[in-house]
Amino acid sequence: MRLMGTEELRCLEVINLCGGEKLGYPCELEIDLECARVISLKVIPPSRSFSLWGEKEEYIIPWCKIECIGEDAILVRLSESELCSCARGKCKKKHK
Repeated sequence: MRLMGTEELRCLEVINLCGGEKLGYPCELEIDLECARVISLKVIPPSRSFSLWGEKEEYIIPWCKIECIGEDAILVRLSESELCSCARGKCKKKHK
């Protein structure tokens, strides 16, 4: 078993398996303290873009969408619509 601290976790790039996009880097975990379980992972794009209203763009990725946490990257599986629903700030993709 290999343990990983939060500082190491923040250095892993988050990649979406559905489109191959590099989403950014983790910055925060949301934890349900009553159940002692991780709910989601907040990811900030490397460009740290800002939306029209001055808010940082970020993704709130449900823990169930994380496929694998490896030594070099975190792999997630999000469809285009799921990715847009996870986006806080301006969604870059258009729905068809």
